[in-house]
Amino acid sequence: MNIVDSSAWLEYFAGTKNAANFANIIEDHKSLIVPSITIYEIFKKVLSEKGESDALHIIAHVRLGKVVDLDMEIALLAAQLSHKHKLPMADSIIIATAEKHNATVWTQDSDFNGLKNVKYFPKA
Repeated sequence: MNIVDSSAWLEYFAGTKNAANFANIIEDHKSLIVPSITIYEIFKKVLSEKGESDALHIIAHVRLGKVVDLDMEIALLAAQLSHKHKLPMADSIIIATAEKHNATVWTQDSDFNGLKNVKYFPKA
């Protein structure tokens, strides 16, 4: 199973050089888990930069993966991981979701660099 961090999704949709690192993972919908916090982050960013129509179009694609809501188990694990690794809230929810679902996180966000089950690609 795979989780694509918001930063990687945005690279994919922008078609940047780094997008190739994430394309195969994003396009394998059957193995894709999408934490609900990722939908929030992507929608907010695209909404502010391109408008609601583009944001909704992109979210329709993101939702092709299995969307996982924030539940109590993930919330508590996220708080523990945030405390242990000094992670921001959204990042800790993403890594906790990955841990709960035995998934690999694909990202270019340096906050994840060095964590277990993370495939990190520095931003180009």
